[in-house]
Amino acid sequence: MSQDTPENTSQDIPETASPRLTALHAVHESLGAHFTDFGGWQMPLKYGSELAEHRTVREAAGLFDLSHMGEVRATGPAAGAFLDHALVGRLSAIAVGKAKYSLICAADGGIIDDLIVYRLAEDDYLVVPNAGNAPIVVAALEERAAGFDVTVHDASAETSLLAVQGPHAAAILLSLLSTEDAARVGALKYYSCARATVAGHRALVARTGYTGEDGFELFVDNDVAPALWAALAEAGQGSGLIPCGLACRDSLRLEAGMPLYGNELSREVSPYEAGLGGVVALGKEGDFVGRTALQQQRDDGVGTTSGRRLVGLQGLGRRAARSHYTVLRDGSPVGEVTSGLPSPTLGHPIALAYVPVDLSEPGTRLDVDLRGRPEPFEVVALPFYRRQR
Repeated sequence: MSQDTPENTSQDIPETASPRLTALHAVHESLGAHFTDFGGWQMPLKYGSELAEHRTVREAAGLFDLSHMGEVRATGPAAGAFLDHALVGRLSAIAVGKAKYSLICAADGGIIDDLIVYRLAEDDYLVVPNAGNAPIVVAALEERAAGFDVTVHDASAETSLLAVQGPHAAAILLSLLSTEDAARVGALKYYSCARATVAGHRALVARTGYTGEDGFELFVDNDVAPALWAALAEAGQGSGLIPCGLACRDSLRLEAGMPLYGNELSREVSPYEAGLGGVVALGKEGDFVGRTALQQQRDDGVGTTSGRRLVGLQGLGRRAARSHYTVLRDGSPVGEVTSGLPSPTLGHPIALAYVPVDLSEPGTRLDVDLRGRPEPFEVVALPFYRRQR
């Protein structure tokens, strides 16, 4: 799932005079966090070295505050049918205790947001949109709920979200659970969730994340968040766990080839261009918002035989591309970089970019204009980084 990072500053959200603070803000201040202001929230960017935080998540575990993300409940007898209409996926087919990545699109097929949907019970779903887009998603869901026996409730203001990510994440979390809960949570597959008592606090525990590592995301009431953060931090002391900010979260997700709303995804992008055509369930029953436009795009071969496509680029030199840099073919502009950096894990530059579909095959050599100097890159398969299991 695309989740907000410092680069994702939705242009659709007006600036507010006073950024919102999470329930953990005082904790972050006490830890000496450097803050960033975006999407209406003041969030920890890093606590020390973002490179060290990145490597710690790859090698041990990192603790994140993601409370800026939205949480929207859809409950009622028609909750599944409603989400099938509102989103592009078949959400009614999710088993209880499972999660699914999906998109909410406009009628013209443009992506309003990408999100994760959890099925908590037969008639109870949790939708998690990106922070900057949460008000837009809530408004769209409320509008699309007309005619369905469903209640849409924006629980974002009352909910905190903590994440433990990294190879030691499971051991740290399970140490805070009862034997029974530890058995259930430890058996969770990727994109599954369960309710559990963590260090004495009730939480929805999901085996999801945005770093490319194993890990968990914990949804709790705001008043519980500081105590839960402290418990996780203490439990992880012997395992190398450190608090991590959104800066390393962005480099981690890019290595994992995960799109970011505002960079790779936007209202001007088709799911087929972004390589997310598999998320669009054109075969499901009933109408859904965007169906006509998306059907036409697929029939036209958008992202496969026509138009542009999101690809991974590996730098063949040492200099890194950045967002909005121009992609060149034989000196002529053919595309644009959406995200780019020197990969801390891989040791070479990586980037995501939109290029014409006939230049999207792995092995294709392209250049990126790095402030007037072309730098060689090669199209490679995604993800750039895949953890060892």
